[in-house]
Amino acid sequence: MAHVTGRQGYGRELIAAALIVGFAIVWRTWTGGSASDAAPPSAPAPAAVAEQTSGARPLAFVDGTEITADELAAECLARHGSTVLDTLINRRIIEQACRSKGLMITKQEVDVEIDLLAKRFSVPRDQWLALIEKERGIAADQYADDIVWPMLALRALARGAVEPTASEIQEAFENRFGPAVKARIIVSRTRPEAESLREKAVTTPDEFGALARQHSVDVGSASANGWVQPIRLHSGDPVFDRAAFALEPGEISPVVQVADQFIVIKCEGRLPAADTKPEDVRPHLAAEIGERKSRQASNDVFKSLQEASRVENILNDPVRSAANPGVAALVNGEPITLDQVRGVAMERQGAEVLEILITRTLIRQALAKQQFQVVQADLDAEVARAATAMGFQQPDGGPDVKAWLERVTREEKIPLRHYIEDVVWPTVALKKLVGSVPVATEDLDKAFKATFGPRARCRIIVLDNQRRAQEVWQLARQNPTAEAIGALAETYSVDPTTRALRGEVPPIQRYGGQPTLEREVFALEPGELSGVVQIADRFMVIYCEGFTESAKVSFAEVRDELYDDIFEKKQRIEMARYFTNLRGAAAIDNFLAGTSQTPSKAGGSGGPDRTPGARISQAAADDLARPRAGSRRAASQGVVPATHTAPTR
Repeated sequence: MAHVTGRQGYGRELIAAALIVGFAIVWRTWTGGSASDAAPPSAPAPAAVAEQTSGARPLAFVDGTEITADELAAECLARHGSTVLDTLINRRIIEQACRSKGLMITKQEVDVEIDLLAKRFSVPRDQWLALIEKERGIAADQYADDIVWPMLALRALARGAVEPTASEIQEAFENRFGPAVKARIIVSRTRPEAESLREKAVTTPDEFGALARQHSVDVGSASANGWVQPIRLHSGDPVFDRAAFALEPGEISPVVQVADQFIVIKCEGRLPAADTKPEDVRPHLAAEIGERKSRQASNDVFKSLQEASRVENILNDPVRSAANPGVAALVNGEPITLDQVRGVAMERQGAEVLEILITRTLIRQALAKQQFQVVQADLDAEVARAATAMGFQQPDGGPDVKAWLERVTREEKIPLRHYIEDVVWPTVALKKLVGSVPVATEDLDKAFKATFGPRARCRIIVLDNQRRAQEVWQLARQNPTAEAIGALAETYSVDPTTRALRGEVPPIQRYGGQPTLEREVFALEPGELSGVVQIADRFMVIYCEGFTESAKVSFAEVRDELYDDIFEKKQRIEMARYFTNLRGAAAIDNFLAGTSQTPSKAGGSGGPDRTPGARISQAAADDLARPRAGSRRAASQGVVPATHTAPTR
């Protein structure tokens, strides 16, 4: 259905200035049911890339300012070197183990495995590789080298430990196709409690479900009156399985201890075995078991290889680096060179990092043109404002910068340096370039009404065509009551949420970003039914149940807070516009990507050479009414923070 409440997005207006630290591809062993992210191959970047990115050769020109391969290599190494090195170390460990065993995984074997993986998911090979690149950002060559090759290598190293036994296949058959017990359970933390509940259940077996709902500590089964999925052989603890299969329908088990829990089982019936012959499914079951054992064995092999390997990480150790020039790490005495790390980092992250450098260059050029500077005090002040906006405060009321930086770097998984360079510095710079923005009286009035004014309590029936909407509206107007409208919503609404909630929606505010809906809702009186209201491709029948009371706060009490909130949002909007225009007006030649941009005609109020105009879109204006993170009104309404920054005045 069309949105009925305003939606708060985290950082949706953050400038299009490439203020994002791209994810690094990290090798993890082949565990679980899906391919993990992977390590780059230990070879340097391909010759074509190496030639293109060698030395002082320019890789980009930004309005005449060049960005060289050396600059890009240094930035790639600084940003991704440690992660890339970790992946190269892991691959080198596997390579050494393969050499010692005389094993070789060929390109043909890798290609066959990719075909099999694609077939397993019932998609063509090309589509499978395209999906990998789209979902994981891993190109086809990288996927082959970094995921499929290690998987096959570890599988080969673990050979002999993965063949399923006859008993394993038999157990899998019994689990999948054998009989099952329909059951309810009650789970307790102590045996005395379990014994007491069992006694009650035996006395009144029909109350077993109620006892489970009231007393079981297992939330999943308790919420379903004790019901669990049919219990099958070999599905869990053998003591539990035996106890369940020993019961007749209606019978209640003794207390069964499983780990630190005490369980009472009631058999509610039996499910017969499937009419399936073992020989018909044995190959499939063997393949499943083999795959599972292969993953586990591969994981075990890799762990043992890691534990047995002698690894010296030299990259960020100045003393060791001086003693081993040009070496990034030693794996059992075998070097991984700095050139290899740079090559892989350039190959994998070069395009992304170059875009960051282009963005940084554009903003630096704009600062120089306007004779602005960003100094450390500016960065410190911005971080302090961010901490305050996100509610990180010390006991004395000042910003808790340390806690904020710990949180943002941990949750965003970026080093502090990159947070400062990629988020804080561009934010400060663009704020200087944009300058002040006006906040109109109308803006303040709308924000006050949206935040502290009454909200409409409604029931809404959502339909997908006008004819059906008119029919439902005709039924609704015959009995325009909350109960009747709720019943109609439950029967006819095509929106699952309103259908499940009998048409109830969260209270609707003014200026919440849905002008058509708001106009219709606030034109109704309590107990009044709307006509058929079309919003996008949906048709709605709205019943007004009433309005909430306005908050007991005066405009004067919150004016400054409203002002700061709106100022910040308008400023962010102008920052995004400014950078878009700045980039569009630049001549950019990106030789790595093979692209060239001719400057567009800049000018007008939104041009990069002057302060952008204050006019904003309707969508942006609608957002101005939403509370800022860290504000008193945001906290009172449970609003999710919208940005890392706090406004300035």
